[in-house]
Amino acid sequence: MKIIDLPAHRLSAEIHAGTVSCREVMQAYLARIAEVNPTYNAIVSLRDEGELLREADARDAERARAEPGSLGWMHGMPQAIKDLSPTAGIPTTLGSPLMRHFVPKHDGLMVQRMKAAGCIVIGKSNTPEFGFGSHTFNEVFGATRNAFDPNKSAGGSSGGAAVALALQMLPVADGSDFMGSLRNPAAWANLFGLRPSQGRVPMWPAADVWIAQIGTEGPMGRTVRDLALLLETQAGPDARQPLSIARTERFAAALDEADAGGVRIGWLGDLQGYLAMEPGILDVCERGLRALEGIGCVVEPLPLGYAPERAWQAWLVWRRWLSSSRIAPFLVNPKNRALVKPEALWEHDQAQGLTAAQVSSASVERTAFYEHLLGLFERFDVLALPTAQVWPFDVDLRWPSHVAGREMDTYHRWMEVTLYASLAGLPCISVPVGFNAGGLPMGLQLIGRPQADRALLQLAHAYERNGLPPARRPQS
Repeated sequence: MKIIDLPAHRLSAEIHAGTVSCREVMQAYLARIAEVNPTYNAIVSLRDEGELLREADARDAERARAEPGSLGWMHGMPQAIKDLSPTAGIPTTLGSPLMRHFVPKHDGLMVQRMKAAGCIVIGKSNTPEFGFGSHTFNEVFGATRNAFDPNKSAGGSSGGAAVALALQMLPVADGSDFMGSLRNPAAWANLFGLRPSQGRVPMWPAADVWIAQIGTEGPMGRTVRDLALLLETQAGPDARQPLSIARTERFAAALDEADAGGVRIGWLGDLQGYLAMEPGILDVCERGLRALEGIGCVVEPLPLGYAPERAWQAWLVWRRWLSSSRIAPFLVNPKNRALVKPEALWEHDQAQGLTAAQVSSASVERTAFYEHLLGLFERFDVLALPTAQVWPFDVDLRWPSHVAGREMDTYHRWMEVTLYASLAGLPCISVPVGFNAGGLPMGLQLIGRPQADRALLQLAHAYERNGLPPARRPQS
């Protein structure tokens, strides 16, 4: 088996055992990047090969003199950080022409923790401008192409991360999720993507630590064990984020502690026709649910029991409010408007008329929605939804204006299926469920109880071992 074929947890074991050197690992991944990245454009701001090999040599020297068990599990593993997270000495463009030449002096907290676990940051993974829209393209680096069809979208906003991982340019990947940004690209790359519980992975630096609690960083992996290991690295309390979960948990070691027998899954489907859904998506998700039944889960169709349009309207207020605060500093100079994508300007401009009463009302609505979901969790352990409402679409399309014959009234309405876990701050994992006739992949969202990340990973691991569809990799 080639180095790049190894799942991250096995690669880690090989490095620690000295079976492969960090230099060999770096060379293997850089060769793979050189082979496929020119077509798919997943990794950007790639560092100099000589510098990276010298860092790999230093990791080898460190391993040679280290005590057993003293090195982090990511020791010597190449990692490209999503281009929304600050990386010291490496451009962090946010996909914006306004940030094209910005090079941070300090790493973000997630990057600090991953470096402490031993990874070597080789560059960044591509993202949409400011992370807006689940389609990875921008005016700085261009579009990232789907790993299974380069004519299709990779999703987003962690699209570069997903494609790099699926095409074995990285052993594991980080990302972030506001409205499905870890889940949608994972689904479209046949991967596992986890949106952690609100507060599980604290984000720093942050201009606001009290209100902006919808977006979160998190992991993506080819296996659930890889996902769990990276979550352990990213997670944990930090005093600079007072709403971070104030405990540290072990996720990887707990994967085999529980089975799926008797796990109750409520299948929300398309919310009784409310969500526009392209043909074949419900079918492939239901095949995944039958596989979950095959490992002992109890699956039952479930009406949401809450008017989804109410959740959508509350979501619009929250999204506009939080998005506007991110864009506003760039628009202090009016000339910058010409360099900001229309979707980001729309978010900003829509927020200008918001009143305190509207924001307060949206917060009350969010609370009511969360409490309603708590009631559903009295009967069910997990809630299930498709990860996306459309199959990967043409890479040259900005966003789908129609889904299954229905007009989308905003640039992100086609992503509505992902907002429910985000609005409630619940953990949610996208698991692969299969492909359409054209060979394009889809995922199933499994939403867990509050802070039940570990139970969700255990269920996904049981599914991976016994219910996952036959493995299928990109042809590249």
